[in-house]
Amino acid sequence: MTMDKDQSATFVMGITACPDQDYARKIARLLVRKHAAACVQLFSIESVYRWEGKVTEEPEVLLLIKTTAALFPKVTELIREMHPYEVPEIIQLPISDGLPAYLDWIRDSTEP
Repeated sequence: MTMDKDQSATFVMGITACPDQDYARKIARLLVRKHAAACVQLFSIESVYRWEGKVTEEPEVLLLIKTTAALFPKVTELIREMHPYEVPEIIQLPISDGLPAYLDWIRDSTEP
């Protein structure tokens, strides 16, 4: 089963990372409560990155955000309101295919 071409740009996965579970849960709950996301999955990770000229290693919590392309600006706005980082990772990846029933669930869950 594949999506039709009109749906291929409709669904996206947003990604952000938080410094701890508390921030991650607050952001995840807000996104779902505001119908900006159908689902947010949280994963504990270790990040190695360059910030202000130094290589840093820190534990973080990665959020995978299932939403629609039309709602991604709202997702970005809500994350920026709550995120503690000066420059938070907020990226969007297209969902090019998926189980139609799951994609319908994303659509239904993000409609007010």
